Amino acid sequence: MDRRELLGALGALGAVPVCGALPAAAAGHGGKDDGGPMSAPHFHFCGIHMAKKNKNIQFVTQHYCAAHTGGSEGDVFQCVLFDGTGKNAKLVGVEYLISEGAYAKLPDAEKKYWHAHTYEVLGGGLIAPAMSAEDEMKFMKVVIKTWGKAWHTWPDPSTAVPVGEPLLIWSLMGDGQVDEKVLAQRDKEFKVDTAKIREARTKELGLEVPNVPVPKDMNTIGRQWTETGTDKPTPKKN
Repeated sequence: MDRRELLGALGALGAVPVCGALPAAAAGHGGKDDGGPMSAPHFHFCGIHMAKKNKNIQFVTQHYCAAHTGGSEGDVFQCVLFDGTGKNAKLVGVEYLISEGAYAKLPDAEKKYWHAHTYEVLGGGLIAPAMSAEDEMKFMKVVIKTWGKAWHTWPDPSTAVPVGEPLLIWSLMGDGQVDEKVLAQRDKEFKVDTAKIREARTKELGLEVPNVPVPKDMNTIGRQWTETGTDKPTPKKN
């Protein structure tokens, strides 16, 4: 996953500061009002998260991400997760995105923490509300090749303070897995139609949506496309 490829997909969005000015004493301790790590160019996308341990625990989650560059395995994209887009939204967790190549080098003991983004992209679960349709499509063509490791440290956003153990997050990986009420809430809030998004993306990418069941247990290693056999995409039928 190349940083230039992903940031290039943002088109006219360019560099958008995550936050406003910070007091000089807090801005990298250097007296410069630069916001430190929070001033990096970032992108926003929205998805539906599912707890790996229980498919019935699902949330609409906002991702605000920036690139951490220069690692031996390429770039890592670091995301802070919120339960909304307003100024008073709760910070509910973190997610890291890595390339397929970096994921392939991980030991199985680590891979069990990482989920694929193939169904979320092709099925319409992931959207980038601030992007044009063209930029969003370019962006999704990159995200579909990534794997994510996400934890919700505020496991129940309805509580006044974070209560309980963090949730390891998994991705929706097949039809029938999403909570339709959660999906309807997301579509209504952002004025989108998941079915139309799915139709457009499968046509543009020329691929059928994946069909991978929910994990059997916490040790299940994720797959991108199929339940068994060679894990490869299926070309879209005409």
